Amino acid sequence: MKNKKTMEKTLKNNRGITLIALVVTIIVLLILATVSVQMLTRR
Repeated sequence: MKNKKTMEKTLKNNRGITLIALVVTIIVLLILATVSVQMLTRR
């Protein structure tokens, strides 16, 4: 019984970290895309 609870807790923690990592990655990619577009359109 104890192992099942521990596993569930670990899965929840991993999901949270993965979600945060995904959000951070998307934000960084959006910033890079914005900078790239600005550099290309500036003449």
